[in-house]
Amino acid sequence: MTKTLSNMIALVVCVVAVHITYIGYIRPQASLVLEASRQAGQSAPRHLVVILKDYEQEICLILMLWGMFLILGKCLAILREQYLFSVDLLEESTEEPEETAEAEAAEDSLGEFHGLNSALKTLEALPPDIRETPLVKTLMTSLRRFLITQDVQNTSDAIESSVEALALKQDAENSMIRYLIWAIPSIGFIGTVRGIGQALSQADQALAGDIAGMTESLGIAFNSTLVALLISIALMFMLHQLQRLQDNLVVDTQDYCEAFLLNRISKGDDGHPVKLESSPSLSVGRN
Repeated sequence: MTKTLSNMIALVVCVVAVHITYIGYIRPQASLVLEASRQAGQSAPRHLVVILKDYEQEICLILMLWGMFLILGKCLAILREQYLFSVDLLEESTEEPEETAEAEAAEDSLGEFHGLNSALKTLEALPPDIRETPLVKTLMTSLRRFLITQDVQNTSDAIESSVEALALKQDAENSMIRYLIWAIPSIGFIGTVRGIGQALSQADQALAGDIAGMTESLGIAFNSTLVALLISIALMFMLHQLQRLQDNLVVDTQDYCEAFLLNRISKGDDGHPVKLESSPSLSVGRN
């Protein structure tokens, strides 16, 4: 709900900011430029404010800013979580003194999983903003599966299903961005239809020798399409960069779980979980 509310607030801010810019600068300047060209007996110049002055371009700019907000927000969220992949989230909880581990194994056949229980509790005690990251959620799901089934294959299947669900969730969350990229050219085509319609309605004036109105209407048609296509190209590029980050996040999550979790719970010849040499410990915290 908080993310949805922030997105709606961002949309309102984009609407207000763009509309104020239009009524305060773009449309007054465009009127001055067009009036000067009429008095000089010239056609409408290809000035930036003239190209942007119509309502279709205003709507396209609003959607562009909102789409950029959505894309950049997702990109920054992924980049803020990258430091977690350099931290061994299971190291301190799973590594115990050798004497303690042997004593527990002799006392109870389930004692070898005490470290994993401790690891799960440690993950559950992390701050909410870290606990809700895809990596930590996948680790927690996989640890619970192993503690219930005590089977490495089931744990591997849990990791695979978790990363597949992560990929599907990310794709679903991008649906609004894809809709905006589709809607912006459509709005531009609406401006094209409107401009051509106005131009055709002024055909009699053009036949009488006054082509100013027709050329201005055709300018509406072509300007709206031009702006919409340029914006959609830019947003599509940003979307592809976001999808690249998301794909890397999915792959990194699976690789991390295999390296730091599956290697620990894989059993050796003695039937006990193998303790692998881990990377130097790093403190778990926000950068």
